[in-house]
Amino acid sequence: MNKHIEQNGPQGQTMKVIARIHTDFPTKFGIPHQSSRIAELKSQIVFEPEYRIPEAVRGLEEFTHLWLIWEFSQSVREKWSPTVRPPKLGGNIRKGVFATRSPFRPNPLGLSSVRLERIEMDKERGPVLHITGADLMDGTPIYDIKPYLPYVDSHPDASGGFTDQISYEKLEVIFPDEWLEQIPESSREALIQVLAADPRPGYQKDADRIYGLAFQDKDIHFRVKGRVLTVCGISDYRKEREKRV
Repeated sequence: MNKHIEQNGPQGQTMKVIARIHTDFPTKFGIPHQSSRIAELKSQIVFEPEYRIPEAVRGLEEFTHLWLIWEFSQSVREKWSPTVRPPKLGGNIRKGVFATRSPFRPNPLGLSSVRLERIEMDKERGPVLHITGADLMDGTPIYDIKPYLPYVDSHPDASGGFTDQISYEKLEVIFPDEWLEQIPESSREALIQVLAADPRPGYQKDADRIYGLAFQDKDIHFRVKGRVLTVCGISDYRKEREKRV
């Protein structure tokens, strides 16, 4: 357990990791910028041994959606800045950290809404939550899980601030069969939707640059020209990672 996970609160409490999520993203690059944007993405939440108690999730199956409170485990810093530069604004405009969902916060906590598909009672792992729409990296620690309540959590008339000005038009994805066939059929649509959402940082528009997106055990190589993303190769993610070390 990371040392920054358990910290003494004002009343002497500690904050503990209750579960970890297992997703198709071994790295941060390519993860959807917000939860529920890509419903095809499937994940599993596995509780830590101390919390593998069926009674702890009794009644949870009655809800269709959940809130996850989790840690930006790859973005923990000793210092924080009162302003950040949201990538979707081109990386040049500063906004107050509390007016964004930047991972670089005084407390590196994230909040995501996901859909609960089912609860599996596994003999060794206890209750396993099968969810869709998560925007988390594989292995991300989760601090809490709460049911989503539509009568108070949904605000159709809410303003999205500066995000209302951002275009979320999807890219056209060209994925040649020779590469697509290397992806499990059950995961192909999810990967295509991830690529269509444009995984690149908002300030990078180099049409000649080849990007690498780690998805499951593969490294997906692609380039983007205009509004068209073309997959130009696939390699073994583990071998690619060994080269970079």
